[in-house]
Amino acid sequence: MQWEEVREKFPDEWVVFEAAEAYSEDGFRCIDSVTVIDRYEDSADAMKRYKELHRSQPAKEIYFIHTSRPDLKMEEKWVGFKRWR
Repeated sequence: MQWEEVREKFPDEWVVFEAAEAYSEDGFRCIDSVTVIDRYEDSADAMKRYKELHRSQPAKEIYFIHTSRPDLKMEEKWVGFKRWR
């Protein structure tokens, strides 16, 4: 499903989705197609569902975003971990 379709179908809602088609370009993650998993009115509920899915399926590219957002071009940020001895 294209983001425009999601925005029309679920106006003013939070959606949890999997990126079906995506690519990286110039430090941004650009998502062309999504598979909607759930939708919520409250961001806390959407975040809770996102965390559940991310923990159970870490290899999948899952996001939660409000449909007021005009596009799905997001800055990529890599988080590193430091090991203490």
